Amino acid sequence: MKPIWKLAAATAGGAAAAALSALPASAATAEASAAPVHAVFVQTDNAAGNTIVAYLRTADGGLQQVGSYPTGGNGGVLTGSVVDHLASEGSLAYDRQARLLYAANAGSSTITVFSVRGDALVRSQVLSSGGQFPVSITVHGNQVFVLNALGGASVSGFVQSGGRLIPQPSWQRDLALGTTPATAFTGTPGQISFTPDGSHLVVTTKGAANTVDVFQAGPAGPSANPAVTSLPGAVPFGITFDQYGHLVIADAGTDTVATFGIAPDGTLTQLGSAATGQAATCWITASPTGTLYASNAGSATESALRTQPDGAVTLLGSTSTDAGTVDAAASSDGQYLYVQTGGAGIVDAYRINPDGSLTQTGSVTVPGAAGGEGIVAP
Repeated sequence: MKPIWKLAAATAGGAAAAALSALPASAATAEASAAPVHAVFVQTDNAAGNTIVAYLRTADGGLQQVGSYPTGGNGGVLTGSVVDHLASEGSLAYDRQARLLYAANAGSSTITVFSVRGDALVRSQVLSSGGQFPVSITVHGNQVFVLNALGGASVSGFVQSGGRLIPQPSWQRDLALGTTPATAFTGTPGQISFTPDGSHLVVTTKGAANTVDVFQAGPAGPSANPAVTSLPGAVPFGITFDQYGHLVIADAGTDTVATFGIAPDGTLTQLGSAATGQAATCWITASPTGTLYASNAGSATESALRTQPDGAVTLLGSTSTDAGTVDAAASSDGQYLYVQTGGAGIVDAYRINPDGSLTQTGSVTVPGAAGGEGIVAP
């Protein structure tokens, strides 16, 4: 393992940031004048009432709170979870084309749709997720799919039209994972994601089956059955795609990051892998600059990795975070990484350096978000 990078001193947030956080979203946006709005939305997943907390990126890369938006549903807590109550990735999803935000209310088995207006949200719809305990959402074009973790686990499909979701019952796919309350934490699925071209839907099953299930996707919905790739002992969890289009999976069972090619029929071929040298490598995200960042909940670290055109993976190093490293999101301009930590519900902000290393620029405690998951940076 390469040495852990030392964090640079955090920038001041103090009284000035606290005062700014009291501003309403409209005022904060007005302060930005004609400059681009760099918002970050964080889901609390609070069982007493799920909320999306909105932040605005400051000039030095820190965060100031500018709004708080109840989803109209409740968060959920899987039995056995501590810092990651959903034990999943992708419970908050941004639809860049339609400027919509989709939030999973696991405790209510519902999905909330918000329209995104700069750093502000307007709730437009709350509807059934089509299953029990939704934990991950993916979108491509006008299609939205939700991964439901309980009741054997299932995939539900929707069409977005005019800013609202229309359920497509014929797109429902049962995963038959056989999860019980005693195995819910490790035995529920981890994530659902479209491939970049929208031709496939990828589902990780974690320790429930140690498989990656790939459905062919199209205008008529997903294929009736997935191509199943078995990865014994890997506990495949989080999903992203690298700059070359390879599928990248964080394997929690082996604490590795692995790349795969996807054949037209959905079968996978492993191309490369690298151990993080950390504990509980569960989440993975890609920055626009090409660097991958894996969250290690057991080590409270964020690992940086790079891939090559042939799928080879190289570990660059790791950076300390607050306790319980879970979901992370890179800013759309590739300059910053925001890391959600579930121990105390803190989001750590980092500048992404040219070599992929991270320099901390601040942190904020998200109200009511201990154990929460779900973060996007449009």
